[in-house]
Amino acid sequence: MQDYIKRLLIAGLMALCISLLFLGGKHSQAEMLDIEELTSHWVWPVEGIVTDLYGTRHGHHKGMDIAGEYKTPVHTVDKGIVTKSYYSGSYGHVVFIKHDNNLETVYAHLAKRHVKEGQVVEQGDVIGTMGNTGDSSGVHLHFEIHKEKWTYGKENAVDPNNVFGEAAIGQPVLALGKTGDEISMETIAKLRLIDDRSIGAHADENKSKESQNQNTAADKREETGQKKHIVKKGDTLWSIAKLYKTSVKAITENNNLKNNHIAPGDVLTIEKASGNSYIVTVGDTLHSIARKTNTSVQELMALNQLKSDTIQPEQILIIR
Repeated sequence: MQDYIKRLLIAGLMALCISLLFLGGKHSQAEMLDIEELTSHWVWPVEGIVTDLYGTRHGHHKGMDIAGEYKTPVHTVDKGIVTKSYYSGSYGHVVFIKHDNNLETVYAHLAKRHVKEGQVVEQGDVIGTMGNTGDSSGVHLHFEIHKEKWTYGKENAVDPNNVFGEAAIGQPVLALGKTGDEISMETIAKLRLIDDRSIGAHADENKSKESQNQNTAADKREETGQKKHIVKKGDTLWSIAKLYKTSVKAITENNNLKNNHIAPGDVLTIEKASGNSYIVTVGDTLHSIARKTNTSVQELMALNQLKSDTIQPEQILIIR
């Protein structure tokens, strides 16, 4: 009798698990069909070659990359309202648009933005031009779709292939066109040439004067010991100072910070410390550090602009 009851319980649990899996699958399929229906009229945002897809880079890539010629016009896929238009350390020049179907699209790494926050746009309007700004390794548009709204964790991200169809890396696309539209051989040849120059490359012989100026500025920063640090989640001024062997005081002064508050996406200018540096450990005093580094307490205080001999573990001190 007990064995019979056990068998019934096991069978019931198995049936419940199967039904939950079935319902989950139906929900996902229904959700996908809903997205396809809501976006059936959308058009490609730019002319170029698909160079990366959703879900690559160990699942961290939450959009689609389309490489093309520098300053190629970027269009909105549908009408909507610009929710954000700004410069980000990671996205570069970026535009966010909220659409009537409650989806939000993101257009990143632009050379220039042509729209402002709160502006109403129609389908096909030019909202900017393709560029290589922010954390980018070549001229391209990084395009994202999100249900309801974009979040830092990108929990609401939608695969653009659910909208445009099964695009593949190396596939040419036309601005304002749709998947399956016929593309002339001449256009394909032009896009292939652009693709060869763009993928993984920061520069080529035809790069614009504006982009060359950006590279020159970067070279000058390297020569003077300056670096740019894009703040990531979990970063603190202490951890950044430790990474670059500088001090929190130097970072706050170089970036005109009024307090120690920093946020993901902030871009900090890091000035390379002159001389060597010493990381304070538990038990250290200025006297013990002076002995270890063959200097004096007075010199340590002067170099680090210390008003007292109080120091903290993990503090970065500049030494001769």
